[in-house]
Amino acid sequence: MKRPVILSWSGGKDCLMALDALQRGDTHRVVALITSVAKLNDAAAAYVPQHDTSAPLVTRQATALGLPLRFVEIPVDASNVAYEAAWLAALCDLRKDLLHDESLPLIAFGDLFLADVRAYREALLARAGWQGMFPLWGRDTRQLARLFIADHFKAVITSVDREKLDASFVGKMFDEAFIARLPAGVDPCGERGEFHTFAFDGNLFRQTVPFTLGAVRSTATHHTSEAT
Repeated sequence: MKRPVILSWSGGKDCLMALDALQRGDTHRVVALITSVAKLNDAAAAYVPQHDTSAPLVTRQATALGLPLRFVEIPVDASNVAYEAAWLAALCDLRKDLLHDESLPLIAFGDLFLADVRAYREALLARAGWQGMFPLWGRDTRQLARLFIADHFKAVITSVDREKLDASFVGKMFDEAFIARLPAGVDPCGERGEFHTFAFDGNLFRQTVPFTLGAVRSTATHHTSEAT
């Protein structure tokens, strides 16, 4: 019997590749997605930080993948203490609701090579009695980027780091042309936060996820285009 696992979900290409890796294997089955969202005010829709993707769009994405989705609501500019408290509460709820108080529940991440990020996640999970898994860990990121394209997955660039990429990259498809344009030193999967994506089509989707890109805007650190 395959062991159930929750997948941390941003809506981007790396978590989609992690989902694909888990679905292809014969040891685990993804039973739900979990996504951090922030909200600017009561009138605005919640959105995925950094990716600048709206919560309703991520909900449509999860529906197209045939998986339930849970949101972890994080206040804008939340302290680390508040962020961790929200995640610990969400993990507690997931353990009761979906994993039936399993003794060592699993949550997977699409992280690729940043050891400090992995260590932080594992330390937080340990406080909640969870175990992390990283199905893409250590994979060559150039090969992984090209595998995403070769497998006919599709994603659009929603956000770029202003210090690494200019605004012209926002709204482009994640394809061979995009990879070829990347300046030297930019990771092909954007693992250091050089860019973020929204995945909307491929063999795991029951149907293409429709979306609209807003106008490109600039913040202190990023050029972004909200995906709704």
